[in-house]
Amino acid sequence: MWTYNKVLEYPVNIKNPNPRLAKFIISQYGGPDGELAASLRYLSQRFAMPDQKSKAILNDIGTEELAHLEMVGSIVHQLTDGVCPEELEKVGLGAYYTDHGVDVYPQSAAGVPFSASVLACKGDPIANLQEDLAAEQKARATYEKLIDLCKDDPDVLDPLRFLRQREIVHFQRFGEALRGVQDKLAEKKFYMNDMKCDMNHNMDNSCGCN
Repeated sequence: MWTYNKVLEYPVNIKNPNPRLAKFIISQYGGPDGELAASLRYLSQRFAMPDQKSKAILNDIGTEELAHLEMVGSIVHQLTDGVCPEELEKVGLGAYYTDHGVDVYPQSAAGVPFSASVLACKGDPIANLQEDLAAEQKARATYEKLIDLCKDDPDVLDPLRFLRQREIVHFQRFGEALRGVQDKLAEKKFYMNDMKCDMNHNMDNSCGCN
C-alpha cells in the first residue's frame, strides 16, 4: 500500500516562467530516460525478483519515481503558467499547445510521445538490475545537461539538483540489490550442485568427489 502526502517530495517554486526551459525539461517527464519510464520499469520488474529485499528496493524506488514525475510536471507547469500562445509558438511549442493546451503531456524534448517500448523488462533479475543501473546513470546525465541549460535560474536549478542527487542514490541502491541477487542465485546454484553430488555419492559414488 502507498501513503500519499499531498506535498511535493521537494518544493518547486518558480517565479519566472520560461517556456524554452519547459520544452527541454519535459523530457524528464515522458522521455525515454525520464521519470515515467523509470517508475513503470521498476514497478513492473519487482514481481520476478528472487528475494524480498530486491523486491522492496524496486518498489521503493519505483514509487519515489512517481514523486519525481510529479515534481518534473510541476516544474514544466510553472515554467509555462500564464504564457501566451504566441510566446509558446515562438519557442517551438506551438504544435504542443495545439494538441495539449496547458496540460503536461508525456513526451521527450524532441516531441516524441512516451512509449512503453522504452521499458526493459526481461524476466531475468540480473539483466533487469543491470538495465536499472544504466537507467539511473542516463537520468543523472540528463539532469546534468538540464542544469547546464538553466544556470541563470536558481528556482529551477534547486529542484533539478535534488533530482540529480536522487538518481545517484538510486544507482547505489540498485548496486546493493544486484549484489544481493547475485549472492542469492549463487547460493541456490551451490545448493543444487551439492544436493546432486550427495545423491550420486549415495547411489554409486559417480559424483567423483572422493
